[in-house]
Amino acid sequence: MNLIRKFLGPKSKYDKSLPYTYEARIDVLKWKGAEPMYCYCYADTICGLVEYLDINNVPPEEVDIFGIYLRKEIPLDKKYCLSEDGKWLKRPDICKSLEYQYKKTLEEQYKGHITIGKCAFDDRDREGGGPH
Repeated sequence: MNLIRKFLGPKSKYDKSLPYTYEARIDVLKWKGAEPMYCYCYADTICGLVEYLDINNVPPEEVDIFGIYLRKEIPLDKKYCLSEDGKWLKRPDICKSLEYQYKKTLEEQYKGHITIGKCAFDDRDREGGGPH
């Protein structure tokens, strides 16, 4: 069974109610150009993406974050990824923040982070990558 999972990838990636991946768009012109020029960072989990941004000293105000689904992308409000002092939240605090927002609003982009104590993204790699 493990060999099949390696070939097919994480089971949660086939759950169409969850994002396939998360994307951070960083305007390298820092919003000063006529049009933005983006570089992109990705991770299979929001906690992995935010951790990657934090490690690479990418300030929250320079980033837009999206959940990427099979046929759509949905922006996430960064305020649920930030501490009260405006710093990136760490795991498990970010997971709890997003799940609380999902329970409050039922907006799909916040679904799955900690449901009844279990992360829906447990089978995914948490390593971020970029810029691309």
